[in-house]
Amino acid sequence: MASTLGVGGMRRFLTAASAAIVISGGLAACGSSPGGGAASPSAPAASCTRAAISHLLYRPGVLTVATDNPAYTPWFENNDPANGKGYESAVAYAIARQLGFARHQVVWVHESFNSSYGPGPKPFDFDINEISYTPQRAQAVTFSASYYDVQQAIVALKGTPIVTRHSPAQLRTYLYGDQIGTTGLAYIDEHIRPVQTPKVFNTLAEAAAALEAHRVDAIVVDTPDGQYMATAQIKHAVLVAQFPSTGEHYGLVFAKGNPLVTCVNRAIAALKANGTLAALQKQYLGIYLKFPTIAP
Repeated sequence: MASTLGVGGMRRFLTAASAAIVISGGLAACGSSPGGGAASPSAPAASCTRAAISHLLYRPGVLTVATDNPAYTPWFENNDPANGKGYESAVAYAIARQLGFARHQVVWVHESFNSSYGPGPKPFDFDINEISYTPQRAQAVTFSASYYDVQQAIVALKGTPIVTRHSPAQLRTYLYGDQIGTTGLAYIDEHIRPVQTPKVFNTLAEAAAALEAHRVDAIVVDTPDGQYMATAQIKHAVLVAQFPSTGEHYGLVFAKGNPLVTCVNRAIAALKANGTLAALQKQYLGIYLKFPTIAP
C-alpha cells in the first residue's frame, strides 16, 4: 500500500509526532445555540466571546487545533492545514471566526488519529481529523456536535464480483479487510455480517495493500475517503456503492469534560444555520458524494 497511498486521502492510518504550525483564523462573534450530537451545559452567548473563553484555552491567547500529519485531500490540501483549503481546514477556520480569533491567533499541531481520542490530557483545544463519534470513544474524550454526517462505502478492485453482485445476500459471501478500531470495520461486523471473518489490519494502508494483492475482496470506509482512494490511491480500484446513513458523524474531539465544547457547539450551530457548512461540503466534498446507495 505504501506505493499508492502516499499521495493523498485517509490520514487515519498514519502516525506523527507533535509539531506546531502557526496559521490563520478569523473574526466575528459566537453562534446562538448548540447543535445536536454532543451534550454540553448551556451558556449565555456573551460567554462565548474570545475574551470570555480565554481561560479555557490550551495556550493563552491562541486557539490550538490538531490534526494528523500528513493532512490529505479532500479534508486538507497540499498537506497544509494553514492554507484554509479542504473541508476540515475550512471548517476549523469558520469555527475560529465564530469564536472571534484573528488569523494570527490560531495554531495547528500534529496529533495522530489513534491517539486523538485516547484518554488523558490533550495538547490542543480540539482535534479535527474525521473522527467519528462512538459511545466507546466518548468514554475517554468529549465530542462536539456533528460537523459532517458520514456514510460508509465499499471499495473494491475493478472487474471483481462484488462490483456488480452486491445484494444483501451476496455481500455476506465476500472476504473483507479493514483497520482495527474503525467505524468501517464495525459496519462490516454489525450490518453486513459476512460469513467469513474479516481480516483486521493495524493500519488502513495494510488493508488497502491486501485489497491490491487480492487477499481481500473489499474494504469499507467513509464515502469521501473511499472515492479518493479509488481515484487517486489504489490502482484499478472503484467505489462500488455507499450504504444508508446509520447516524454516524464526525465530531471535534476535546479533552474529557472540556467546557470549551459548549461555545464550539454554538459556533457549529451558527454555521449550520447560515449555510456555511452546506456550502463548504458542496465545495470540497460534492464530487465524492454522488454514488448509488445500497442495502447491507
